[in-house]
Amino acid sequence: MKVTLAGLVVNIVLSAGKIAAGVFGRSAAMIADGVHSLSDLLSDIVVIAFVRVSSKGKDRDHEFGHGKFETLASLIVSLILIVVAAQMLASGMKSITSVLNGGTIPVPGYVALAAAFVSIVAKEVLYRYTIAVGKRTDSPAVVANAWHHRSDAFSSVGSLVGIAGAIFLGDKWVILDPLVCCCISIAIFVVAVKMAGPSLKELLDGSLPVNTEKEIVETALSVDGVRDLHELKTRRSGISILIEAHMVVDPHITVEQAHEIATAVEVRLKDRFGKETQISIHIEPSEMAE
Repeated sequence: MKVTLAGLVVNIVLSAGKIAAGVFGRSAAMIADGVHSLSDLLSDIVVIAFVRVSSKGKDRDHEFGHGKFETLASLIVSLILIVVAAQMLASGMKSITSVLNGGTIPVPGYVALAAAFVSIVAKEVLYRYTIAVGKRTDSPAVVANAWHHRSDAFSSVGSLVGIAGAIFLGDKWVILDPLVCCCISIAIFVVAVKMAGPSLKELLDGSLPVNTEKEIVETALSVDGVRDLHELKTRRSGISILIEAHMVVDPHITVEQAHEIATAVEVRLKDRFGKETQISIHIEPSEMAE
């Protein structure tokens, strides 16, 4: 919440400043960049709303918790990016077509150049802060929002190049401003699609990666008394990992001893994959498993 609120404040200032700089500096790239920052602001609001819900514990209607609300937030942020990229591409193509058909577009002013530089520095700092928090808390929505900040920094880099070229290389190179706008939009679209994939997979209850499942089995087998682990089913719900499995033990031990072994497995898995991990273990005697 803290890092997202910080991003929200920065995005309010940047979006207003960049749009104003784009209007007064006659730069289509900077106006598009400002709109992108507005989408950042919207994504901050989405993350704040959904992370607050996802942080709730289990209740009668959501017995596995509210983790997937955060995943949904991550997907929404990705879709926002896709829409923004499409709008930027359409705007850039329209200006390029106008120039190729003999039309003219104004040369950007220095205020737009300064705004691009300030935006690059601010958004890169915000990206590094947000991605660090997202990885530390294992929050997909915060990580997605961090990449939204980075995409805005990339957008401003492109704006800086396009605006500088249009200013310093002469009237023939004014087309660089909308051309860079189009290139940025394509890059943002690619990033958004890559972010949307894992979120969509999680919402559709996709399994964890093979390497992760292999590590789950190895972790369980490292506990004394576990003879085998099979029928493994995994999925993710926000920051939580959900694990279901059949654990094979000695058929001659007591129910209490089998329970203690299962508890030891749960503790070791939570130590490895986080305390939010939800584990369901079905105990089988080795003779039945064979």
